[in-house]
Amino acid sequence: MSIIKLDATDSTNSFLRGLISEETVADLTAVMAKKQTNGRGQMGTVWNSEASKNLTFSVFKNLEDVQIEFPFYISIATSLALLKTLSFFSIPKLKVKWPNDILSEDKKICGILIENVIKNNKITASIIGIGLNVNQTNFKDLPKASSLRIISGRLFDLEEVAQQIISNLRYYFNLLNSGDLALLKEEYLNYLFRKNKPSTFKNAEGNLFSGFITDVSDSGNLVVLLEDAIVQEFDLKEIQLLY
Repeated sequence: MSIIKLDATDSTNSFLRGLISEETVADLTAVMAKKQTNGRGQMGTVWNSEASKNLTFSVFKNLEDVQIEFPFYISIATSLALLKTLSFFSIPKLKVKWPNDILSEDKKICGILIENVIKNNKITASIIGIGLNVNQTNFKDLPKASSLRIISGRLFDLEEVAQQIISNLRYYFNLLNSGDLALLKEEYLNYLFRKNKPSTFKNAEGNLFSGFITDVSDSGNLVVLLEDAIVQEFDLKEIQLLY
């Protein structure tokens, strides 16, 4: 595996996208930055991270030979790679908050941003951006954020964690390549935050409502059991799960 190390960049996803537009990049090549000046999260949010204390990196995944019927399984494979890595480092009480925030002890420790490369109406590659809170201990005005150091009490080597993630990405994308979707889905649902528990949601209009998360569809929609036994699917723009 190849890791390109940068002191600073606006966004490792953007850097990697520019790189693959200029040259052939090997599968699972990673770009790792000590500091991102414009790190991005889901739905246009900003990912803030103290320089040199956290893992801010992006991985190129070649998917030219993979038949991706449901793109959400790229997110599932990535989430499971992170969960497997964190389990390896003995991080407790891991969950995935739909669609792909990684939690420990109900605190967010990792965000994932996946940008697919599409040619001739086919996904040919993914740029997988990962922001993992590792050695940072101060999260001012972010009460629901935490880090591996806060949770475990120990310091981590960022490159060691990155290499473990890349290794697990290879493992789970091999499962995806072999078409083992049921196995991937089952493992993802086993980690799903608030599954089958009464939860509060906010819709796009800002209204609150209650329900039970029962599933995630193959297309990535959250399946929620509402009042009067009504089951409804929501996409990321339609619903927000509140803690």
